[in-house]
Amino acid sequence: MQHHATGQLPQGNESHIRYGGVGGIAYHYVADTYIALFTRFIPCGVWEAVHLIEGLLANTSDTQPDTIHADTQGQSLPVFTLAHLFGFDLVPRIRNWKDLTFFLPFDQARYQHIDALFGESGRRQAIDWTLIETHWPDLMRAALSIREGKLNSVTLMRRLSSRSRKNHIYRAFREVGRAVRTTVLLRYLADAKLRARVDAATNKAEAYNGFTQWLRFASDVLERNDPAEQEKLVKFTNLLANLVAFHTALDLTEVIRSLISEGWQISAADIATLSPYLTRHIRRFGAYATDELTTPPGSYDPHLSDVDFTDLRPAA
Repeated sequence: MQHHATGQLPQGNESHIRYGGVGGIAYHYVADTYIALFTRFIPCGVWEAVHLIEGLLANTSDTQPDTIHADTQGQSLPVFTLAHLFGFDLVPRIRNWKDLTFFLPFDQARYQHIDALFGESGRRQAIDWTLIETHWPDLMRAALSIREGKLNSVTLMRRLSSRSRKNHIYRAFREVGRAVRTTVLLRYLADAKLRARVDAATNKAEAYNGFTQWLRFASDVLERNDPAEQEKLVKFTNLLANLVAFHTALDLTEVIRSLISEGWQISAADIATLSPYLTRHIRRFGAYATDELTTPPGSYDPHLSDVDFTDLRPAA
């Protein structure tokens, strides 16, 4: 089963964390199982895409994503290249398609139905495969250095900025990114299921943002510019969100089993519409029985043997 992680930028000012008059962003990595793998706290004013790969490489959980969905700011040409080198399929939700260039595999390539996507005659651009072949060892050395911890991917992405356009390594990263992004855009146009999956994944991350804001009911404001306090706010909120989501999943499972025992027909498609980000059943200010804290919970059985999941195929 594929695992899809979403590095999703929180939308709206209410999702930002403010400290000492300065803003910061909690950048969440949410798996397709609704669980937040981890969160990185990054300052405002930076391109979030530079942090995307670094976070995934630091992931030591059992869930190792091979597909990444993100919003527009979670991608750039060098990031497409780096994701490709590490075996991640980066499929972001990109706005302003009209401003993007589709690159031809070679100068004389022509297509019967999609030729207009590649621009007007005389203004078309083709991939420079010679440049990629020449600097492929350099690209691999950079990827291996990052993998071995000798080079930080954030540092590399910053070096591969607009100020590096005369740098041959930057040009090689950009050229591979052009090829990969063009392929992703064509896949996105051709596959309705893929478009639905990208929308569902990014919407899930946005729902997670709203869920954590509801749980973090005290304040988003940190009066002191204290990195330790910033880290605690982000990490503890993630932990709380995962615990509540897991508890809700247990409750939903018991309800489904109860309905099945009463004769209801429950399908995998029905269950796919459910979300553990429910809040109406959670009492943030309620009375809690402490005498049950020493009572061990019953064993958790995640299997719904009466539901057929074989027909729930992921989008291509």
